[in-house]
Amino acid sequence: MRLAFNTWVYSSFPVWVPSYPLDETIRRLARIGYDGIEIGAAAPHAYPDYLDDAARAGIRRHLDDNGIAVSSMLPAPGGGPGFNVASPLAAERDAAIDQYRKVARLCADLGGKTLLYVAGWQVFGTPAEQAWDWTRDALTDVAAYADDLGVTVVVEPTSADSNLVETCDGALRLMRESGRRNVKVMFDTYHCLYRNEVPTDYVCRMGRDLGHVHLADVARSAPGDGKVDYPALIDALREVGFDGYLTMEIGFDTRAVEPDNIARRAYEYVKPLVS
Repeated sequence: MRLAFNTWVYSSFPVWVPSYPLDETIRRLARIGYDGIEIGAAAPHAYPDYLDDAARAGIRRHLDDNGIAVSSMLPAPGGGPGFNVASPLAAERDAAIDQYRKVARLCADLGGKTLLYVAGWQVFGTPAEQAWDWTRDALTDVAAYADDLGVTVVVEPTSADSNLVETCDGALRLMRESGRRNVKVMFDTYHCLYRNEVPTDYVCRMGRDLGHVHLADVARSAPGDGKVDYPALIDALREVGFDGYLTMEIGFDTRAVEPDNIARRAYEYVKPLVS
């Protein structure tokens, strides 16, 4: 198992500051010791429309120079364009699929192999079955495109933020219904805590279909600062043969955080558990 860090706390999503350029973020995380970086596809870091071929090649070189890999990428849902794959607006659904395709391409260009999929949210007036069908069809489309790039799409249950795929069962069902070989599932300990569930249960139930993991404790605090039994979680991951990235997705929901501090504390707590 390798350790990665999500860039939200270093960028401008969803809280505007503090904000650092991507090259500076890469340098800081590599210096702390992380193996990988999970890049959120939002300005100022990696919004696909803002990066031409030369810019992408430059990022790839900077990653290589610092000895750190792109563990995964994810788009930024919500806000102005929405990017809700279950939106009642056909134009928004189309734009969301197009954005996922662009992020999948950028992920591959930067050497990444994993794209996170957030199933969107049911808008008032839309029947749940219709919203589900839209997100399933979107996932199937995105996964077909990503497969040609060598990218795996992982479905994340996001109970604290959405109302479509909120559970382990929901993520596994959407994976199966997609019918795509390159669709797997993931979970975030933060969302497990929101549902008062035990993260190790997700490991056992997802098993070999588990492709990615987010670590975060209560209030998006660093591992070791809250309730999760991380030694038990790491043991469970070993038992199912998980050999992917453990990605810290922490600290990004408030301005009152020092990114390097929370990144370092998370690394220093988790690293001995996986060594």
